[in-house]
Amino acid sequence: MVTNQKTFKVGTFNLYNLALPNQTFHRFLHYSNHDYELKTTWIAQQLERMQADIIGFQEVIHTEALLETIALAKGYEKMNLVVPETENYKSTVALACKFPILDYQIYTVFPPEAHFNVQGVNIPFERFSKPILSVRIKLTQKIICTLFVVHLKSKAPIIPGNCDPRDPAERARGQARALILRAAEATALRMILIETLKDTNHPVIVMGDVNDGGLAVTSQIITGDPPRKNERREYKKEAWDILLYSVKDIQERQSHGNYYYTHIHNGHYQSLDHILVSQEWIAHNPNRLGRVKYVSVFNDHLIDDTLSDEELPCWQSDHGQVVASFYLEDPKN
Repeated sequence: MVTNQKTFKVGTFNLYNLALPNQTFHRFLHYSNHDYELKTTWIAQQLERMQADIIGFQEVIHTEALLETIALAKGYEKMNLVVPETENYKSTVALACKFPILDYQIYTVFPPEAHFNVQGVNIPFERFSKPILSVRIKLTQKIICTLFVVHLKSKAPIIPGNCDPRDPAERARGQARALILRAAEATALRMILIETLKDTNHPVIVMGDVNDGGLAVTSQIITGDPPRKNERREYKKEAWDILLYSVKDIQERQSHGNYYYTHIHNGHYQSLDHILVSQEWIAHNPNRLGRVKYVSVFNDHLIDDTLSDEELPCWQSDHGQVVASFYLEDPKN
C-alpha cells in the first residue's frame, strides 16, 4: 500500500554467501545447522539496525534462506521480494521493498550498445557475472521510481583451470581479466541506465556492490561524467539528465567526517558498496522530487586482519551495509 510518509530509507547488503545449511556451494563450502542459525540471526539483527524500507541484496545463493532470514527481522513483515532465478549463476541479487512493486526486469546479457573493441579487437564479454535487477515501485500516488540492484565482477583473478593460481605472472593476467570484465559490465550497466534516464524526469536509485571505489574508472563509467564548468547550459542539462550521484559524496559535502568504508582487504579500507541517485534526488536541483538526507554505514563488525588476530566468522558478512535516508518534497502542483 502506498503511504504518505515523507521519509524512507534505502539500503544495500552484501550477504556473503547466504545459503541453506548442509548444501554445498562454491564447490566445497557449506554451513552447518549451527552456522546457518548464527548467520540468519546476525543478518536479521543487522536488518533491524538498518530499518530500511528498500534493500538491495547481493550474494543470495538460496531464495528460501533469504525468506527465512527476513522473517526473523522485526519490522520487515510486509516486505515484497524479487529474486532473479539463479540457474546460470552461483549467486544472485534480490530486492526487498515495503512499497508496491509495479514490475521488474532482469538483465543477464549486455545490450548491443555495450559491445566495443580496443584497437580493432572485440572485447569478448557479453554477459553479466551476476544478473542486474531493475524494479519499478510506487513511492507515492504520483511518484514512480526505478531501482537497480547490481553486483559487478570482483577483483578476484580469473585464472584458467590449467594454470597455476600461485604463479605471479598468471595472477597478474587473471587480475587484468577480472578488471576488463568489470569494466565491460560497468559499460553495459551504463547503457541500461542511459536508456532509463535520458529525456525523463524519472527518479532512479542504484544500489549494490560494484567492487570498486567511487573514484575508480569503472565506478565513473556507471555514474557518467559531470559537465565542465564552462560548458553551455544546454549541454549541462543533457549531462545532468543522465548523471548519477553517490550518496557518499552527498554526505561528505554535508559534514566534516568521513568514515565510509564497507570492506577491508589486506589492510586496505575500501568503499565497494554504493547507493547512486539520479538528479531527482539532488538538493540543488530546483525540480527535485526529494533529497538525500543522511547516510549511515554499518561497518563495526569488519576486522582488519593485518592488525588483529581475530578472524571474521563465516556467518558474518565481509561487507558493511549502507543506508541512505531520503526526504520527499511536497508536490509542486
